[in-house]
Amino acid sequence: MKLIIAYIQPDKLGDVKRELYQAQVYKMSVTNAQGCGQQKGFHESYRGVDVEVNLLNKIRIEIAVNEEYIKPTVDAIIAGARTGTIGDGKIFVLGLDECIRIRTGETGIDAIG
Repeated sequence: MKLIIAYIQPDKLGDVKRELYQAQVYKMSVTNAQGCGQQKGFHESYRGVDVEVNLLNKIRIEIAVNEEYIKPTVDAIIAGARTGTIGDGKIFVLGLDECIRIRTGETGIDAIG
């Protein structure tokens, strides 16, 4: 079992969801996030004052998967999010020690589904 966490551009969420659905990955959590990476933000003028904006809007996607879905899930996220420019995002694949479905009490790979 793995937990896949991806940070992507907000405007790529629809494309990533479409690719995930084609890979038969339907369960995910999506939250708004802010962060900066290699692009380091930008400068803008607000009421005549130069302001550095270094926390940019991102989307965080979390998906718990069983072993056979790791590669299809990662490939789908890359296919939907990649533009080839700085700021496309990152994917983290973490080990998942336990998963418990609250409704039924199922544990492990049965709980992920």
